[in-house]
Amino acid sequence: MTHTLTDRPAARASGALVPVLAFVGIVVSAMQTLLVPVIKDLPQLLGTEPGNATWVITSTLLSGAVATPIMGRLGDLHGKRRMLILSLAVMVVGALVSALTSDLLTMIAGRTLQGFAMSAIPLSIGLMRDILPREKLGSAMALMSSSMGVGSSLALPAAAVVAQHTDWHALFYGAAGLGVLCVALTLLVVPESPTRAQGTFDVLGAIGLSAGLVVFLLPITKGTDWGWTSGTTLGLFAAAAVVLVPWGVMELRLKAPLVDLRTMTRPAVLFTNLASIMVGASFLVVSLVLPQLLQLPKATGYGLGQSMVVAGLYMAPLGLTMMLTAPVYARLSAKYGPKVTLILGMVIIAIGYGAGLGLMSAPWQSLVITVILGVGIGLAYSSLPALIVGAVPASETGSANGLNTLMRSIGSSVSSAVIGMVLANTAHPVNGVTVPTMHGFRVSFLIATGAMVIGLLTALFLPRARPPGRPQHRAGGEEDANLEPAEKAPSGASAAVSWTPPAPRSPAPRSP
Repeated sequence: MTHTLTDRPAARASGALVPVLAFVGIVVSAMQTLLVPVIKDLPQLLGTEPGNATWVITSTLLSGAVATPIMGRLGDLHGKRRMLILSLAVMVVGALVSALTSDLLTMIAGRTLQGFAMSAIPLSIGLMRDILPREKLGSAMALMSSSMGVGSSLALPAAAVVAQHTDWHALFYGAAGLGVLCVALTLLVVPESPTRAQGTFDVLGAIGLSAGLVVFLLPITKGTDWGWTSGTTLGLFAAAAVVLVPWGVMELRLKAPLVDLRTMTRPAVLFTNLASIMVGASFLVVSLVLPQLLQLPKATGYGLGQSMVVAGLYMAPLGLTMMLTAPVYARLSAKYGPKVTLILGMVIIAIGYGAGLGLMSAPWQSLVITVILGVGIGLAYSSLPALIVGAVPASETGSANGLNTLMRSIGSSVSSAVIGMVLANTAHPVNGVTVPTMHGFRVSFLIATGAMVIGLLTALFLPRARPPGRPQHRAGGEEDANLEPAEKAPSGASAAVSWTPPAPRSPAPRSP
């Protein structure tokens, strides 16, 4: 696929562009963990059974997974800033719907709308590629990518404080207010991308992908409740295959597919996405294990007896460390390339989980684990968009990063299901209440370590990074890329996102 440019020149980026987009990323990723502090109280708050209450969490995950590749493609076609504002506006509406109800079905509808906001992260990465100068792009994308973890981590203590001291609906009013602020800042600071993809929107492809993702992720997220060998679970997995296989065949035959599967099978893209699944899985394990360990009563013999708010504060360094790692990543990636930083990040994650097996006896040890994991996850998360951007044309940045974000979500979903099953199967009763065991926590950390070993083996198959002097394909288009002969590499992180231009061809027509 080729791309076209609008008639207007690319707008000069404001110095506030990166902070604003990073703030947007933090806000939208917080939607995923917004209700974690009150999850155990949801059945009572919504007047329903525990199995029904979990749909409040599941609906956000499913809608985010569906919206991310679709909104990414729409951004490539019609403008990434426009779709970014739309996704934030949908999130605000969803937050207000949830804030005004205690009815289960209405709450699920509101939470479904909030999930659309997850598409803001790949759209923001695409905007950065199209607008920023090369010397600023590597560190900017690293900060944007790490915002996923920052928002999820910081939301835990913030939501815990709000839920503990006021009505839980205040969480949604706060989310709506932050969403409005994000829209206003985007309108004021973020220019529209001048890059456009050719073609039309693949409606049938969007319907097929949405249906396939829902029937695939649904049994993963609900398998523990339904039973992994139940007819419903197995039937939905079979339905996913029935939907996604013909969808893939159809996409390969289209000139303008929703997802360019030929591009997605390039080694640089394929192995990056496979590694993303493992990284996404490892990120969630620490968020599932440590808060429970910290809050379990000391009467269990291994619980650390901390309050919900304090447990959230112990988790906050995970996100903060990820954010502080972004400039370190930029330097390392500029010198060694994003493949090396991804591998280094995975090694540090494996060390963190391995060390964590013996660091579960005191609250301060949780800080050690979260800091080590924050560095590793920060390096790994920062490397992923650079690898994707360096392997696809500018006109496909939104959809390609959307699919990469989806891979992380799939990893997190699988991890949540597996760790939930492990903790449930190893739990034991204490004073009449069934609680997770230390054995279950350690098995969970071992699973995360194993995921990193698989991720490392996958990352080794990534192609060798391009030499630092190669030109990069970005908002200036193929014409500009071809006019940039092997020039001296600029300082900063540009080497992390180098790209080899295709064979020259006739210029694409300019859109009106």
